[in-house]
Amino acid sequence: MKFITRKTMTIRESGRSSDYITPSFGFGCLYKCEYCYMRRHLPNGLTIAKNTNEIIDAIARHLWLLKWPKEPNQTHKKYYTYDFSCNEDYVLHAKYHEWEKLFDYFKYEPKAMGTAATKYVNNKLLTYNANKKIRIRFSIMPQIMSDKLEPETSSIIDRIKAVNDFYEAGYDVHLNYSPIIVYKDYIEDYIKLFKLVDMNIDESIKNRVKAECIFLTHNKSMRKLNSKEADKFLWTPDNQETKISEYGNENIRYEHKLKKDYINTFLTMHNTKLPWQEVRYIF
Repeated sequence: MKFITRKTMTIRESGRSSDYITPSFGFGCLYKCEYCYMRRHLPNGLTIAKNTNEIIDAIARHLWLLKWPKEPNQTHKKYYTYDFSCNEDYVLHAKYHEWEKLFDYFKYEPKAMGTAATKYVNNKLLTYNANKKIRIRFSIMPQIMSDKLEPETSSIIDRIKAVNDFYEAGYDVHLNYSPIIVYKDYIEDYIKLFKLVDMNIDESIKNRVKAECIFLTHNKSMRKLNSKEADKFLWTPDNQETKISEYGNENIRYEHKLKKDYINTFLTMHNTKLPWQEVRYIF
């Protein structure tokens, strides 16, 4: 692990998980999940930016230029949303960051909120009341696949149960079904997962726990790091195709006609089992 002074202060548009992506507070991840794009940072280890104040200032300058009030969208009806965890699992690495300083910025900023996806239940964050201005998005998949592809992470049931604790503590909380991987028994396994979600999230908050759904994206450079077991699920040429990303990278995704069917199947299954949960987006 090394600490650096973050120099590039670029803020990018997102439009899905958030309105914008902040300059990175860190690069890499201690988890090393088989499918994750953050594995490209493995040779350099975990890198943490130490100039938190400067990054917050960059966010504040960006926000100051935006039209107010915001045009409502699926990220939030009122606040501009900023993802501060795009190149790391910030929740997992919180102890290496000045996380309370960042959370305070969003908590008291009247026009914005922060958001981060995570696979880690960090109970130390429960001492902080975010006043619903920090959104934690717990990423989940069937436990049988989590065991194969992300064995170091918090268990799926712990992540689901943590939704209640974090919401009660003052966080906004969503679920991130990601990555959705198509394999022989994936429909049956997701039905079991949806049952766990329905059984373990408090009735009083169910209509507030929205969902994001993201199908698998992979590429050849990431494949080099796959274990043999993971490769069987992540690299399936019979139902995948090459697609150039918006950043010019050559990625492997599910073939577009098949993916339409997969999306329809997943949405039908989800909406039948979890009719109370709004899907913010799926792709």
